[in-house]
Amino acid sequence: MRFGTDGIRGRAGEVVTVEVAYRLGRAVASVLDSPVVVGYDTRESSPELAAAVLAGAADGGVATTNLGVFTTPGVAVVARQRDAVGVVVSASHNPYRDNGLKVLGRGGSKLDRATEAALETALEAAPVPTDSRPLPPADAAAEGQYVEHLRRLVPLAPVTRRVVVDCANGAASHVAPALLAATGAAVVALHDAPDGRNINEGCGSTAPGDLAAAVRAHGADLGFALDGDADRLICVDETGEVRDGDDLLVLFALDRHERGVLDGGLAVTSMSNLGLWRALAGAGVEVVETAVGDRHVAAALEERGWRVGGEQSGHLIFNDLAPTGDGLLTALLVLDLVERRGPLGALARRSWARVPQALVNVARDEFDEARVRGLEAELAAAHGVATADRRLVVRPSGTEPVVRVMVESVDGAFVEEFVARLRA
Repeated sequence: MRFGTDGIRGRAGEVVTVEVAYRLGRAVASVLDSPVVVGYDTRESSPELAAAVLAGAADGGVATTNLGVFTTPGVAVVARQRDAVGVVVSASHNPYRDNGLKVLGRGGSKLDRATEAALETALEAAPVPTDSRPLPPADAAAEGQYVEHLRRLVPLAPVTRRVVVDCANGAASHVAPALLAATGAAVVALHDAPDGRNINEGCGSTAPGDLAAAVRAHGADLGFALDGDADRLICVDETGEVRDGDDLLVLFALDRHERGVLDGGLAVTSMSNLGLWRALAGAGVEVVETAVGDRHVAAALEERGWRVGGEQSGHLIFNDLAPTGDGLLTALLVLDLVERRGPLGALARRSWARVPQALVNVARDEFDEARVRGLEAELAAAHGVATADRRLVVRPSGTEPVVRVMVESVDGAFVEEFVARLRA
């Protein structure tokens, strides 16, 4: 299938082409037969691809709206508000040379595999474009409606904290600083000047070093790092320490549990730290593990009727508040949590302890899983690490040509030696 973990993604102009974008628009119109709203990120290839999707959908006979530069979760919200299908042109956290096409079902929800398969079939059968059409003007009202929606979801009293936000030179560059400033916070913005090629480049949720340094330099209370399409969030606490999705999941789960509004347990992926499991088990919070990908977390929540889940990478889902993960919504919720419970770092240190964990990416064509698992078993025996005190997760990436190998253990020396031997 063309559809990977998160839609169609690959090198712009090679895998993700104008022809593919047009044919996807036709397929969406044919299979879903709904109005279509399209938003895109700040990559230099995105406007042309968005224009092709809009043209394909219009030629397929459905009404279309260009939302302009827009976050992925923002497109989901607008799709829900307008009872429409959403299409996002973005490769999320990938480099600018890549791009992607992601379809959100009517009302902004994730597509199931059956619908994706139907779109695959329709895409392959769709005609190729016969002309090139300009991008229509963007809907000027959509962004304001999305921002107002977020402010209603998290009605913060005026806050007095200083925050730094790293916009990853992505889709939230013009909206995130203003949204946070509207809470009353003093805001310092980083990497908020996209030029078409600097999206995610040494910044954002995958590279929070600049954010951590800025939090320390400005004496800030919090730092927020978004990715290119703003569907994930990584934080930096008041000491300058990076706090990832696991930190936030533990804190939100415990806070909701203590207030009696968790409504079930927590859904996480196989990449979440073993320390998370131990902390929540000690508090009596049930945790379920899913495959990697926010679609699997969302499915687990829906199946159980639970409300909160997410990934270590910063995709957090609050399905009582939003149809998909939203980095800006999560940032507002972190502000609310800190206002009620105290500084983020102090709260995290009281709540849980992370065990040593490492992630190594191995080129897919060089990967030998049997050797990797054999190495893990050999070193576990040598270090005397019990099965319950270690974990190995091996999975092919759905967005890059690599295999991700994650190892963790209460024995840090075991983790260090495993990583060194694997890299060698």
